[in-house]
Amino acid sequence: MSTVERVRAVVAPLIGAADLEIYDIELAGGVLQILVDRPGGADIDAISKVARAISRALDADAPIVGDYALEVSSPGLERPLRTAQHFTTAVGSTVRVKTRPGTQGERRVEGLITTADSTGVTVRDLEGAEHTIAYDDIERARTTFEWGSAGKTERKAKA
Repeated sequence: MSTVERVRAVVAPLIGAADLEIYDIELAGGVLQILVDRPGGADIDAISKVARAISRALDADAPIVGDYALEVSSPGLERPLRTAQHFTTAVGSTVRVKTRPGTQGERRVEGLITTADSTGVTVRDLEGAEHTIAYDDIERARTTFEWGSAGKTERKAKA
């Protein structure tokens, strides 16, 4: 069992008891990042409460060897996409994808996720071209959020 799987086993019951869901767990560079969410979004009180419970449980169980920093937060508006489930739930969202060096096609693709399945994702870029990318070829991906002028127009119309 990997370190992340051991951490997941320790923290999953605590996160579930707080009426939250695990979005992602990553251990990199001495930082254990646990992203939690719930339908409608996770509030700061719920996150801080579960962070304290997670910290105590990890201290007691010690699934990680050595020193590390714990970060517990929500995935935010610009969510990292690392699993097939992340991509599937992001269908219809605008994303930025960076492929691994040596991957055929564009190294960076920005556009709308049109489909996602167990092997890869299709992104329609800003010019309308479709790019089907295998998950194994993705170095990094995240949803994007733009503060558009539509919000300003709506506010002016309400005033």
